[in-house]
Amino acid sequence: MSFNIASEGEASTSAAAAGSAGTRFSHPAAARPSSGLLPYDSPSSRACSTIGQVRPTAADHANDDPTNPQRGSIHGTPRRKRQRIDADRFIPARSGRDLQSGFHLIPPPPRPTPEKGRPRSPPRGYRSQRSEEADETFRELLRAELFDDTSVPQVSPRWSADDRMRTPPRNSPSIPATPQKNLFSYVSPRHQHLIGLSTPRKTPQRAHNLIPDPRLDTYSTTPISYNSQQMLLAPRRQHRTVAKVPIKVLDAPNLAEDFYLNLMDWGSSDVLAVGLGTGVFMYNAQNGKVAKLCTLEDDKVTSVSWIQKGTHLAVGTKKGLVQIWDAQKFKRLRTMTGHTARVGSLAWNAHILSTGSRDRSILHRDVRAPDQWVKQLAGHKQEVCGLKWNCQDGQLASGSNDNTVLVWDKVMDQKPLWTFAEHIAAVKALAWSPHQRGLLASGGGTADRRIIFHDTVRGTVRNDIDTGSQVCNLMWSKNSNEIVSTHGYIQNNLVVWKYPSMTRVASLTGHTYRVLYLAMSPDGTQVVTGAGDETLRFWEVFKPKQPIRLLGGSIDLPVIR
Repeated sequence: MSFNIASEGEASTSAAAAGSAGTRFSHPAAARPSSGLLPYDSPSSRACSTIGQVRPTAADHANDDPTNPQRGSIHGTPRRKRQRIDADRFIPARSGRDLQSGFHLIPPPPRPTPEKGRPRSPPRGYRSQRSEEADETFRELLRAELFDDTSVPQVSPRWSADDRMRTPPRNSPSIPATPQKNLFSYVSPRHQHLIGLSTPRKTPQRAHNLIPDPRLDTYSTTPISYNSQQMLLAPRRQHRTVAKVPIKVLDAPNLAEDFYLNLMDWGSSDVLAVGLGTGVFMYNAQNGKVAKLCTLEDDKVTSVSWIQKGTHLAVGTKKGLVQIWDAQKFKRLRTMTGHTARVGSLAWNAHILSTGSRDRSILHRDVRAPDQWVKQLAGHKQEVCGLKWNCQDGQLASGSNDNTVLVWDKVMDQKPLWTFAEHIAAVKALAWSPHQRGLLASGGGTADRRIIFHDTVRGTVRNDIDTGSQVCNLMWSKNSNEIVSTHGYIQNNLVVWKYPSMTRVASLTGHTYRVLYLAMSPDGTQVVTGAGDETLRFWEVFKPKQPIRLLGGSIDLPVIR
């Protein structure tokens, strides 16, 4: 700390003044400053001062002396008396405010900008369904307790965060400025008029032997009303719990981390086929045995797909070949040509096998006929990385790296039935709903991150949702109206959604790389995921199908489409 150097006359005057008033400072007069803060003080002097208080100077002592002719001024300058300002808390006044208008004018929370070199954090607002319903219950309770039900309109859940920035509707009723109900008041009823509180309902008189109603606020032992108590005590819907950890983990060495490949499929015989490098391996889910089906010579496996019913497995290769294998006999039946680049997607429709390649073409092959292919479809401008058949309606959906989704009809030639171009990234994830006719779900890549639902009957888009991460695969549940999605950058997780509300049922994590592959068990209760971390994880996410019980037994009814 720097000090001011006083002149010799001022030093002697200060010493004399300090000696007359009593020695309060232990520092010499020559070293003691004329004004400032001391770095250290004696205990006796600290008792009469506070932290940050200005030390008394010689001029101050001289000014306190009544015999001094210059009292009240320091070097000719009049001394200004210090004023003490006592501030209190600021209590805002709520009178004359429209709470509903203020609620809709609240700006949405800003998105945090990620730092350079760090991946973007997942979007906020993804919480479990139980937490969302708990928050909704609290809001309803708070609204019912603070306001009257007749004067407070219910906030429509269809309003999004962007609608809050708009002006509320003119025909919407306004909220009273100040609540008229005192929630935490326990003042005696006879004295409430003295403090300005509203008098509650009085105890009913015992006229004609009437029994008082215990639901009145006068007899309540809790600060909430009777209606709110009934709302809290009402039975709640039991939430379905999904295990957060996989039930089984298998090593999958040489599992390629390529977004455009489809290297895993679970057949109707409860056997999982996985393409690892140059070979195809089969895992029997019933006994846990692993068998090697084949090894390709000077080639790599790029896609595998089981026929709907049977033991035939189609294998696509990097050189553009398609092989048909009998998995039960470990025998290759035939090898089909037609593509000039790798075959990354396969789809069966009875005896028709459709193959999509990097050469931008789709070939329909009849495995019963000797021809290599029976029909060629050309509509995409880049690699075809997703193919799914809707066997009931005879429609084929194809996704490509050109960001488009094409729907082909089985009876039409060379021209797609519908073209959807809403995605802004590659479309690999495709899934037809088994519960609703003509409902197709598609997922976009890293730049898009959306799941879009298409109506292939009318050729329109129903709705879409931003998942916040790359969508790699989509599959509908066979037993419930739910859909499961796997994601890559940046979340690397597995998400179960409830359709059509698209509320998140569960989010499962475990993979350290992109979850690029997905398959479902024949009974629809389990799914298996594969990632670039060279592991396969089995998850039990869906409940088994519940048969309709009738008198004398049960019966399985088909789904009405």
